[in-house]
Amino acid sequence: MRKRTLFSLAAGTVAAGAATLAYASLVERNMFTLRRFDVPVLAPDAEPLRILHISDLHMMPEQRRKQRWVAALAATDPDLVVVTGDNMADPAAVPGVLRALQPLLDLPGAFVFGSNDYRGPIFKNPFSYFNPNREYVQGAELPADELRQVLTDAGWTDLNNARTTIKAGGRVIELVGVDDPHVERDDYPLVAGPASDLADLHVALTHSPEPPLLDLMAADGFDLLLAGHTHGGQVCVPFYGALVTNCGLPRNMVKGLHRWPGSDSWLHVSAGLGTHPTAPVRFACPPEASLLTLIPR
Repeated sequence: MRKRTLFSLAAGTVAAGAATLAYASLVERNMFTLRRFDVPVLAPDAEPLRILHISDLHMMPEQRRKQRWVAALAATDPDLVVVTGDNMADPAAVPGVLRALQPLLDLPGAFVFGSNDYRGPIFKNPFSYFNPNREYVQGAELPADELRQVLTDAGWTDLNNARTTIKAGGRVIELVGVDDPHVERDDYPLVAGPASDLADLHVALTHSPEPPLLDLMAADGFDLLLAGHTHGGQVCVPFYGALVTNCGLPRNMVKGLHRWPGSDSWLHVSAGLGTHPTAPVRFACPPEASLLTLIPR
């Protein structure tokens, strides 16, 4: 009787694990979700302004469902589109990225890159993410320059270690961004300085939301800090949340909208729309894009 009980428990555990894996790999990773947040950063009596935040597409050429879903986001009618990196997961992914973004390219837009815009992913032991001192290894070279050229030719602003102002939604918006801190491509001192009094809004972009960098951006007076990279944990435990953030952020800030500590700035971290191609699962953390409606303070 005891052996049968143990066997039944073991069989039940295996079946539950298999069902969870099937759900995470076949269902939830395709449950694309649009999050909506109100962000109180505008001057009193200002009209709302909408920012569509897209991150971590990790596009593979054949992912047509994801491409169609992202393309349909044009119907949200944003004033500004922001992309915070890791667009590609394959050297042949540029056409797929463009199928996704094409309907949005007629709108004002800005972008920074992540490590998976420069080099492709390779298989990693998932438990290595619990080791902050692990060696970082990357795969095949990706066509970052080709993607950059297409986006800038469409009029989008390249904010990889750059700073500028644009007009969107009838407002002057000051933008600053860095290349990916996760692989030490960032150079914030190159673009640092107090936010301009001549702009109506100040927005900062980075792929990886590293706290020392966010502190500097907030100290310079940027109202809204936008990042991706974390995948929201990608695999979360119900009622507990993310196990790791893959950066210096605490777990409770792994995704969503938060006031950045010690400042008047707001941080939005996108859980992103993709997965690592060697671990194509999401659990308790659906893929997402976000529509941020900026409203008066």
